[in-house]
Amino acid sequence: MWGSISGMRVAVIGHVEWIEFVRVDHVPAAGDIVHARESWEEPGGGGAVAAVQLARLAGECTFFTAFGADVLGHRAREALAAMGLHIEASVRAQRQRRAFTHVDDAGERTITVLGERMTPLAADPLDWDRLVGCDAVYVTAGDLAALRLARRARIVVATSRVVPLLRAAGIALDAIVGSALDPAERYAAGDVEPPPRLIVRTAGAAGGSYELAGGPRVEYPASPLPGPVVDAYGCGDAFAAGLTFALGAGQQPDAAVRFAARCGAAALTGRGPYSGQLRGV
Repeated sequence: MWGSISGMRVAVIGHVEWIEFVRVDHVPAAGDIVHARESWEEPGGGGAVAAVQLARLAGECTFFTAFGADVLGHRAREALAAMGLHIEASVRAQRQRRAFTHVDDAGERTITVLGERMTPLAADPLDWDRLVGCDAVYVTAGDLAALRLARRARIVVATSRVVPLLRAAGIALDAIVGSALDPAERYAAGDVEPPPRLIVRTAGAAGGSYELAGGPRVEYPASPLPGPVVDAYGCGDAFAAGLTFALGAGQQPDAAVRFAARCGAAALTGRGPYSGQLRGV
């Protein structure tokens, strides 16, 4: 299916959050008290989760990001490096952005974010030349100049969560990906110019849709789960990483979207963002 992918180079320009997870039977209503059956902590955020998934598919991934100067920022960097990422990051003189995530009995995650998103900046002293000749890069955060540096890669994919930033940057995107169910990830024709070559909207268990610029919308089915549902955190980020990888490997849109759906489905069967991620192809 894939042909030769030896030496494939991928990268992510994005953000990190330190996540505290608690598993509960239901998300508390106003005034409610719930008891956690288990809890754990690890780095997350769309950039980090996608970078680890890409590293597990391609064998390597460069992650351009920023960390806080506190203990959690150091822990996040060490944990992500231990998962095989080549990290290009600056340290900001502020606390690491955090999040608190309930995971309920249905596997759904509900997230509360604490602190401002820290993004990599083109002016940061990072090895941006690593993007030259990169097969594919996925973007979740950055400034305008960093987004323009992303275009050094052959394939550029971005999340629709940063549409205002993408609109201002004015770069040509090979793909934009987001949720059809989440208003924060809504994308409509004309939101970004020039229009992305491929637009992908995920819809969870219903599958999703994709369309080429100016073409009809094509529905795709959800991928079969390789195990029971455990935790929905990071499924969309794993999907985006799978899409980026497949497009970078030269796959056509339909095959790339279906492979991305496999990555999202696999992530749903693991605790936290990483344990269920697909490895290899």
